[in-house]
Amino acid sequence: MNYEQIRYQCASGIARITLARPERLNSFTVQMHGELRDALARAAADASARVLLLTGEGRGFCAGQDLSDRAVAPGAEPVDLGASIERYYAPLVLALRELPLPVVCAVNGVAAGAGANLALACDLVVACRSASFVQAFCRIGLVPDSGGTYFLPRLVGTARAMGLALLGDRISADQAAAWGLIWLSVDDAEFEAAVEALVGQLAKAPTRGLAATKRALYASAGNTLAGQLDLERDLQRELGRSADYREGVTAFLDKRPPQFTGR
Repeated sequence: MNYEQIRYQCASGIARITLARPERLNSFTVQMHGELRDALARAAADASARVLLLTGEGRGFCAGQDLSDRAVAPGAEPVDLGASIERYYAPLVLALRELPLPVVCAVNGVAAGAGANLALACDLVVACRSASFVQAFCRIGLVPDSGGTYFLPRLVGTARAMGLALLGDRISADQAAAWGLIWLSVDDAEFEAAVEALVGQLAKAPTRGLAATKRALYASAGNTLAGQLDLERDLQRELGRSADYREGVTAFLDKRPPQFTGR
């Protein structure tokens, strides 16, 4: 597929997806959804990819749905927004969560509506200090989607989730980090270097182990303690046979840095 609204590349173990509609603050269209779906499938199928970086071009990360897109714009007939969720947003969120790679979201500006929740669907979120997050749905009479009603209470608790969703207040990157909504807020001047250091570290890590850790942590929300212990047993059994585990133990005993391959 030739991409027009995103950019994709994979090098040095880092798959990169950049939302590329800066003139519209990288807001979603049907075309962008199709390109994202294709790019995520490419990253999942690429044996050289060890980490995925998702970011935006220009002064914003993602302003959510482009309300002028014909798939969601009100017209003579009521628009079935549920169909848009089912066809586009839900598969996108699930693809990010199920990707067998760590997913880093670099929020380079405003993340609003579905754009905010796209970021929260990623495994680690790093934002520049000038970035902000806003659940803008209440301003147009809608409910937070793209996993917003799932992520928010789990990340910040019900009280703060209610405030964010019902009031639509914009919060800063620093506040988002303080609340535990994101992993890290970084000075704008240091943002790019911090993101590159993070994805560089993950690209050299034991990829299968990180993917299993991601799977286990996300499963815990719906698991009993006994069920989670069983999952940990099964994952540890599988990983104990991996080349990266052997390398990690050997490097520890040899007192040298490990050279993981992701296998």
